[in-house]
Amino acid sequence: MRRVCYAVAMSLDGYIAGPNGEADWIILDPEIDFSELFNRFDTVLMGRRTFVGMHQMLPGMRTLVFSRTLHPRNHPEVTIVADKAEVTVATLRSQPGKDIWLFGGGSLFRGLAQARLVDTVEVAIIPIILGAGIPLLPGPPARIPLKLSGHRVYKTGIVSLEYAII
Repeated sequence: MRRVCYAVAMSLDGYIAGPNGEADWIILDPEIDFSELFNRFDTVLMGRRTFVGMHQMLPGMRTLVFSRTLHPRNHPEVTIVADKAEVTVATLRSQPGKDIWLFGGGSLFRGLAQARLVDTVEVAIIPIILGAGIPLLPGPPARIPLKLSGHRVYKTGIVSLEYAII
C-alpha cells in the first residue's frame, strides 16, 4: 500500500505560509536533495490556496487539488476533488505507484490525519518567526500521536524532523 507523507516547510512559530500565502521565507538549502525528495512521489495532494501559489513547482506528478471553488474545466492539468477527500485518498493509497505527497494545506492534512490516511509527517523547520500566516494545523486540532523516525540538522539552521503517525 502506498504511503501518504505530509512533507512541508514550517516557520519556528508554526506557519507553513505567510498571511497572504507567501513562501519567500523558505530557505533552499543546498544540502537538501530535492530531486531525491521529488523521486519518492508520483502523486501530489494539495489544497486550493497551495495550488494557486505553488503548482508550477511540481511538474510530472499527478496532481489532485481539493477545492469546492475551483472548476475542473479551468484547470485541465490537474484533478479537482470537491468532496469525499477521504474516499479519494483511500482509493489512491490502494493503487500501485510511489508514495503520495501531501504538499500543502493544513486543513486537508487535519482531515486526512483524523481519518488515519496520513502515514508520516515530515517538517523542515525554517529558522524564522513569521508572527502570522497559515498554520501547520488549523485549530481546533485533535490529538495525533507521533513517533520520531528521523531527523537532520543543516548548516543553514534548518532542522528536518520526520514522524510516523502512530
